Amino acid sequence: MDTLIFSLNAVLPILILILFGYILKKVRFLDEHFLQIGNKFVFRVALPTLLFYTIYKIDNLGDISWPVIIYAVLAVILLFITGLIVAMIVIKDNHQRGTLIQATFRANYAIIGIPLAEALGGQEAVGVVALISAFVVPLMNILAVLALTMFVRDENEQGHPFLSTLVKIVKNPLIISIFVGLLVLWIRSYLPIDPETSEPVFSIKNNLVFLYTSIQWVAQIASPIALIILGGTFEFFVIKNLAKQIFFGTFSRVVVAPAITLFLAVWLSKNTNWFNFSAIEYPALIALFASPTAVSGAIMAKEMHNDEALAVQYVVWTTSLSIVSIFIIVFIFRSLNLI
Repeated sequence: MDTLIFSLNAVLPILILILFGYILKKVRFLDEHFLQIGNKFVFRVALPTLLFYTIYKIDNLGDISWPVIIYAVLAVILLFITGLIVAMIVIKDNHQRGTLIQATFRANYAIIGIPLAEALGGQEAVGVVALISAFVVPLMNILAVLALTMFVRDENEQGHPFLSTLVKIVKNPLIISIFVGLLVLWIRSYLPIDPETSEPVFSIKNNLVFLYTSIQWVAQIASPIALIILGGTFEFFVIKNLAKQIFFGTFSRVVVAPAITLFLAVWLSKNTNWFNFSAIEYPALIALFASPTAVSGAIMAKEMHNDEALAVQYVVWTTSLSIVSIFIIVFIFRSLNLI
């Protein structure tokens, strides 16, 4: 019973806030303009602030767990290959193959992953998420360009898509906030320590309390607003002639991706000395591999002349069905005392 209650407490707040946003849009309390501005606020202000805040709270760079970061990177590449194999077998249209591949490996790590990790492991788990993001988010963007260009070529496109994606990665507010947080953490590690408090002689938390409190407040509202905005953007429908493609892409993201990566993570943790994941690291891995496909994937599919309608369907259906799969995964991990 305790495991069931823990699983419900972890998943239901996410579902409730998404449904709340969906209902507010349906009763016309939220309009398209608000949702557009809300999306910009979430991606450019709230979530970057949350990631900076969680990294800043890490005691020192020595606390970074490289095994979980390396595993996350390798597992994302494995999912890319898995999506490629599925797309080559079941999809005939080249404009849809890249869309399915992207849906398989690219997670909605920011909007769904961060609240989920926080519910499962608290702020320490969010810190692991932030560090993994520094490596996984750029990798996912690079692999997305590869997936969306390997079958479709735009003869009118100026500039190399890989280089344009690198520019977007460097300008990504989430990436910027992560590396600013790491830079501040690195500088802080070289500051002298006050023997009375065992903390650096200068820190934002102790010497600029007004600034630290402001950052903390914005970080605290990031996840709830992100989930409400996500719910407000949903439209549930199925395009009949895409039913097969929707099924295979959704199944790959919701079932295959977490089954492969999380099972492998548990197996490696029990059978190797290096990949020995803790109760703080498993929530970050669950957040990465059990989250639905990224909302930005639909935008990128449109920009790179792939099937945008299919990409939108993947966002809606993987988000809807992942609530069930996440609950099952959390229940299993809790039953095994892994989280």
